[in-house]
Amino acid sequence: MKKASFPAIVSTAIVCFIFWLLITGQVASLLRGEPSVQVLIAGAIVSAAAALFSARFFIHESPFYLCNPVRFLKLIAYCFGAFVVELTKANVDVARRALSPSLPVKPGIVKVPVGLKSEYAQAMLADSITLTPGTITVDTVEEDGKDYYYIHWIDVASEDPEEAGEAIKGTLEKWVRRIWE
Repeated sequence: MKKASFPAIVSTAIVCFIFWLLITGQVASLLRGEPSVQVLIAGAIVSAAAALFSARFFIHESPFYLCNPVRFLKLIAYCFGAFVVELTKANVDVARRALSPSLPVKPGIVKVPVGLKSEYAQAMLADSITLTPGTITVDTVEEDGKDYYYIHWIDVASEDPEEAGEAIKGTLEKWVRRIWE
């Protein structure tokens, strides 16, 4: 197993600490100027320990890639803009199907091409597809130098990989590419 570099450990610890702050509710306390010193110290220790053991699994490329303000803002725009739009559309579609039994449901697994090269980008797109109702990324494969996802789709509108990809991925792939590539 490959050892993690010091920058990888530091960046993982920072991410862990941010999650610690969010989970424990310390963000609001910090904004009010009333942080709990004990909670912050415990979070720093736990984050550092978690980073020592897990950084080699999480950081495969540049450890501080998202520290670039432009990339970080693109990530925020994706999370609170493009992804929310696709999530809302998928929720409405699944709700319509659940509330109206006469709407057709043709479940199946489709093979969808992916034009992303970065492992982080591919993972983010696969997770985003899985998080939207009606689709689940079942597998990722590389065939003949191209990457594909096998996706379970609640209503297979097209078995053509390109058409299915456009319907399932929507604008998500373009946004993920802007962030990671």
